[in-house]
Amino acid sequence: MNVLVTGGAGYIGSHVVRLLSESGNYVISVDDLSTGIGDRLDCEAVDLTLEDPTSIKRLTDLLVEKNIEVVIHFAARKQVGESVEKPEFYFQSNIGGLANLLTAMRQAEVKKLVFSSSAAVYGMPDVEKVTELDKTEPINPYGQTKLVGEWMINNASVWGLSAVSLRYFNVAGAGWPELADKQALNLIPIILDRIERGESVLVFGDNYPTDDGSCIRDYIHVLDLARAHIDAIDQLGEPGNQVYNVGTGEGSSVFEVIAEIKKVSGIDFDVEIAGPRAGDPPKLVASNAKISKEFGWKAEFGLSEIVNSAWKAKES
Repeated sequence: MNVLVTGGAGYIGSHVVRLLSESGNYVISVDDLSTGIGDRLDCEAVDLTLEDPTSIKRLTDLLVEKNIEVVIHFAARKQVGESVEKPEFYFQSNIGGLANLLTAMRQAEVKKLVFSSSAAVYGMPDVEKVTELDKTEPINPYGQTKLVGEWMINNASVWGLSAVSLRYFNVAGAGWPELADKQALNLIPIILDRIERGESVLVFGDNYPTDDGSCIRDYIHVLDLARAHIDAIDQLGEPGNQVYNVGTGEGSSVFEVIAEIKKVSGIDFDVEIAGPRAGDPPKLVASNAKISKEFGWKAEFGLSEIVNSAWKAKES
């Protein structure tokens, strides 16, 4: 199978690229390396900025020349806090980039897409576990761009696009040390980075309506998530957009994550409490019943394995 992966030099994208390549597929990555790391790639790569209008022709030509059958789309901005501060930038990057990609796919008659969506589309759902049927009410521009992206993909069924949108929860860990998350943007790598610097760890808010007062999230190992993308390709058939949560179905609080990192690292680092961040829901845990039933997919790793793999990658 010939697969184009946008954002293939990124943390999640590089894991998917490796699994695809190891399975004997031809993979080509499109990445402008604004946040991705070129050394992660072990496939053909093209430096291209998706939101640039001139990218449409280059993408169209690439899809045709390489006889691409499936596109997996990761390339996007993903920092919630930054999206609140720079909403226009996020809409331009995430929605503009997807619009250009869909235009190129339509022109090249490539009709299969796996889309990197997000649990951020749900906003602050007042439920124990979020299902795909729950309301989508994003509370920050990042989540809004992902939801609009899903709408765009839904509408593309008019020209025959078959798509799967994966709404994934908090991704962490490392399948291979060299593919670890190098950016201190998510909780676990942020904590590991502060430990390395000898700095105290910040907890943003400790009086949320949860058992220990800190936010609860569903942490999924990056390898489990990468497998879900591979499995999603097999679901691409009739025109339309199928939506699936990808999570473990279990929530862990920030303080529970901190305790696990202290256990694994053997370091009793200091913790400071700061004010809550704008756009952070108190709890977000996936119901993964749909993807388990229809894909036969289930998470193989829990929080302990996630933290262990991230720590080993940091130490290597």
